[in-house]
Amino acid sequence: MTARFRGALAAIYEQQAGVDAAGFPAALATLLASPDHALPVAASDDRGVWGPQGTADSIAVRDVLARAAADRSTAWPVPLATAAARLHDDGDREGWESIVFERQRRLARAAVAAAHHADDGEVGAAWLADVLDGVWLICEQSSWCWPAHDDAFRERGSVLPTVTEPYLDLGAGEAVALLTWVDQLLGERLEARYPGIRSRIRHEARLRVFEPFTRRRDWHWIGLDGDVHNWNPWIHGNVLLAALRLLDRPSEADERAAVVALAIEGIDRYVSALPADGAIDEGYAYWWNGACRALEALDLVRHATGGVLDASGIPALRETVAFPHRMHLGGDWYLNLADGQARVSAAQPWHALHRAARNARDTDAAAHAASHRIAGAPAATEHEGFGRLLRGITDPAWVDAAEAPSPFPREVWLPSTEVLLAREESGTSRGLTLAVKGGHNGEHHNHNDVGSFVVASDGVPVIVDAGRPTYTLQTFGPDRYDIWTMQSGWHNVPVIGGLEQSPGAGFAASDVDVSLADDAAAFALDLSGAYPGAAPWRRSVRLERAARRAVVEDSWTAAPVAESATVARQDAPTQVRMLLAGDVRQDAGSIVVTPLDGATPVRISWPEGIAASLVVRELDDPVLSSVWGARLTRLDLDVTTRDRVAVTIELDLTNAEDAR
Repeated sequence: MTARFRGALAAIYEQQAGVDAAGFPAALATLLASPDHALPVAASDDRGVWGPQGTADSIAVRDVLARAAADRSTAWPVPLATAAARLHDDGDREGWESIVFERQRRLARAAVAAAHHADDGEVGAAWLADVLDGVWLICEQSSWCWPAHDDAFRERGSVLPTVTEPYLDLGAGEAVALLTWVDQLLGERLEARYPGIRSRIRHEARLRVFEPFTRRRDWHWIGLDGDVHNWNPWIHGNVLLAALRLLDRPSEADERAAVVALAIEGIDRYVSALPADGAIDEGYAYWWNGACRALEALDLVRHATGGVLDASGIPALRETVAFPHRMHLGGDWYLNLADGQARVSAAQPWHALHRAARNARDTDAAAHAASHRIAGAPAATEHEGFGRLLRGITDPAWVDAAEAPSPFPREVWLPSTEVLLAREESGTSRGLTLAVKGGHNGEHHNHNDVGSFVVASDGVPVIVDAGRPTYTLQTFGPDRYDIWTMQSGWHNVPVIGGLEQSPGAGFAASDVDVSLADDAAAFALDLSGAYPGAAPWRRSVRLERAARRAVVEDSWTAAPVAESATVARQDAPTQVRMLLAGDVRQDAGSIVVTPLDGATPVRISWPEGIAASLVVRELDDPVLSSVWGARLTRLDLDVTTRDRVAVTIELDLTNAEDAR
């Protein structure tokens, strides 16, 4: 288990430990705090933190206790074999996952109740019994792996997990993390009341996590091939957490240090692949379970080593702390890329961002996190995960943080992903915000969207990226691009002679040019490389601040499709398309969109003589409708007989009062 990869993390850790690569594992063993003190959350016997007089956020605890009490009127959720096998029938993965997730949340609620009521005699004992049941159910679960990730069908033709070949995925990582935090919070009390339960937790952790992690080094999420994505820090972080606490026998000290070192090596691959600008190609929604997971794991290392090993000075990590507020449109709306959603639950682990921002001394990122610290609201909930709940409600700086305004930078340019976001002025979401991307069609969770753009009014998306529907087996299978939300035809890019963009890293933007000035922000690119057989197609998108408008200009050769193109036809229409959210009203030569959330209406105009049509897409998927409502509308402009077109997007103040 000797660490072999040495990247940015290894360089700074070895320097801080005062050793070379060969000496790092031994130094780590010396630096690590004992298992009882390695995690940054106090056990339930610390009544300065837990209980009615404790410092844990009383509002969050009260809310969790209310939900825990309600749980007692229902049976524990049980994931059935038929729900797991259903994945291979109709692709459904939600049926099994939703039951497992709710069972885990129920255990988290019971654990908080047991910690809060530790001094309450029979009441505390009753909650401890609930915790025992939850722990036992998870230990008895045939597989911790989510069925959509398991290799049982691919390798052995089984639609159910093979218990002798545990697969270490996100689900297994989350299960061992939950049990680890339960052990940290309640382990001694649980063992005193039910002797043997802690050894059962450790047995399952070894069988399902530590042994597969150290024995198999071909896990795709390690990133040995250089393709490092959000699974890497998420799983490595949970393995690291479990090793710090559960490998607690004196005879396991060397193994503990070795597993932690191997997990650090894995996270180093992610940190070293993180671009200098800190951007996440999967977008804001995936930052929480990618870069944020890395930041949380490295914060554990920092705590477990008494602050000796501190990665907060690595430039890419410092930059990624700023990524959430750089992608913020307004309210709970964010620029979404790939499978990300434009509007995700506001119940994110904002304390993790706040903590990372404090460590990085990024006042803007800290302010953005604090903009979600609403007075009277819980500091965290169990829906973000048990560890995130515990950390959020026991972090005094977060619990006591005052609500602050989000910074809203005037413009953001991220060269690694070729994403530009620009607004009329800094410090406010009012007015128009324009975002545009170049990049390629081989990005993580990719959609075919080279050259696509988003326009928001008062922070609310009007010309939009739909995001993703509910995940199924098809989402990550060979038929992914049969899903309409993944296709370029449903993004804000042209259809060239009937031809849409193709997936793959080779289908990419070229000749990208960005211009940032006080009066305008502009992004230009050739997007023809995203279309097989297309002739040059130049797109320029700019925000004109004084005029309070965005302009999208496309120009191309008279014959936009090469003779050799096999998919398109010379006589097929060429269209410029835009996907719209809100109420759409068509006039001659323009449309007016009244956005969601009561934002200022927007008028979209185009030259005379261009035929325009509207295509309504009714949304029957709950993930999509939870963001956009009942429908989205696509505007198709037929530009077949032209070689250029300019579309103008501006606030429609005809019947609205400009409050600025």
